Amino acid sequence: MIKSVSILTLFLLIFTNFLFAQVDENKIIVNIDSVQGKISKHIYGHFAEHLGRCIYGGFWVGENSLIPNTNGIRNDVVKALREINIPNLRWPGGCFADTYHWKDGIGPKEKRKKIVNTNWGGVTEDNSFGTHEFMDLCEQLECEPVICGNVGSGTVQEMADWVEYLTSDAESPMTELRKKNGREKPWKVKFWGVGNESWGCGGIMSADFYSNEMARYSFFLKNYGRNSLYKIASGGLQEDYNWTKTLMEKWSKEDGWLQNYMSGYSLHYYTICHDWDHKGSATDFNEDEWFSTLSKTLYMDDLIKKHSAFMDKYDPEKRIGLIVDEWGNWFDSEPGTNPAFLYQQNTLRDAMVAALNLDIFNKHCDRVKMANIAQAINVLQSVILTKDEQIVLTPTYYVFKMYKVHQDADLLPIDIKCGNYTVGDKSIKTISSSASKDSDGLIHITLSNVNPNESAKVKIDLKGSAQKEFIRGEIITAKAMNSFNDFGKDEEVTLKDFDNVSLNDNELVVELPSKSIVMIELK
Repeated sequence: MIKSVSILTLFLLIFTNFLFAQVDENKIIVNIDSVQGKISKHIYGHFAEHLGRCIYGGFWVGENSLIPNTNGIRNDVVKALREINIPNLRWPGGCFADTYHWKDGIGPKEKRKKIVNTNWGGVTEDNSFGTHEFMDLCEQLECEPVICGNVGSGTVQEMADWVEYLTSDAESPMTELRKKNGREKPWKVKFWGVGNESWGCGGIMSADFYSNEMARYSFFLKNYGRNSLYKIASGGLQEDYNWTKTLMEKWSKEDGWLQNYMSGYSLHYYTICHDWDHKGSATDFNEDEWFSTLSKTLYMDDLIKKHSAFMDKYDPEKRIGLIVDEWGNWFDSEPGTNPAFLYQQNTLRDAMVAALNLDIFNKHCDRVKMANIAQAINVLQSVILTKDEQIVLTPTYYVFKMYKVHQDADLLPIDIKCGNYTVGDKSIKTISSSASKDSDGLIHITLSNVNPNESAKVKIDLKGSAQKEFIRGEIITAKAMNSFNDFGKDEEVTLKDFDNVSLNDNELVVELPSKSIVMIELK
């Protein structure tokens, strides 16, 4: 009897060790000869709202500023954003969009109306940054404008006039007004948001009411010349699947109000470490808060799957894009700053959140056609911070710089089997990854190790006919979870070369340091 127990115990020990060995080994299979979809470059979009110092003091310093600028727009900001291939920029909001009346921001600057920003701090704005300045900014950035129109406090006529003012080359009062204000030829504007968060700050509407408004407004937003609008409907609260069902059901009906009037559907989701009343510090946090932030970020995947399921039911051909036009970390504002300005620092934790979100969007590129991190400068999870003439490139900026290789590339099928990162009684997967092939045939694999304490050895099986060659690697990591870049000091978090890689036949082995994000380029 004793011998039987000993044999059973030995068997259980062997089986348990085998099980842990299987779990602890990180294996990825990449099918390099297959294509799962196209990763739209617009997934890597950005957001600029009239909020805090995003526009004024961020993008815009004015033509008379001592800070080097072109037509009032900071040169250093434009240079930095061009280096990450910013594909689009969403403006003017956000909640601000549904209080913004575009005609206040055109014409001679000295004659423009001053307004009170009732959404963000009650500050007075002089409207020196308006339609012409925004379109000039997009031209300097060589990116596409994403304009969000005012449904909440505006009118159909007001929004229709804005489209005509921007895009029409016909003779009309709106085009004559544009020419009078210094722009002879129309601009190209593709992406147009019909309201923002219409369930809340955009008008406190029901799904049924908004769907009617969406159809009514969209009907009068015309295509002029060769300009064709991609109209984006406001989504509901992040878990309001009934809102999604309502709009998609009405869109799908051949005689429905939304047929031909909706191209995209908006989803907003912010990662909140604790809760809305106490969001936590952006820089002073422990490992529990690191874990909480990353695990809550991964909820984006569930949201996309669930909203996509309703969209798939009514749109199996995936003609309507899911537009995640607000996402990112939201922490408490930095001590000593105006809490309504939502200024927060940006650490290695933010970089990891950016990488996880971008991996999720890449994976769902069959449905996700655009995403916009909130926000570009000095607000929430910014890629850039400014203070007077100084500029800081945040850890999140470097993720966008690393991941730009995925823009408009073919998504490669990827299968990840990895161990867990566990804190207390909760676990998440240790490894996140994306793989793509660009138009030159270069393969890019991005990998994140979310564990802040332990390195991870990853074996990658490159399924395909041709043997590959390692070209280069990049890494983002730092000494501490809360390392960040700040004014007047050397960068703590940046891009560095990475070569801790071995390639034997078609097996790639990568040694990922703890809390690191890595990009591998192969050909």
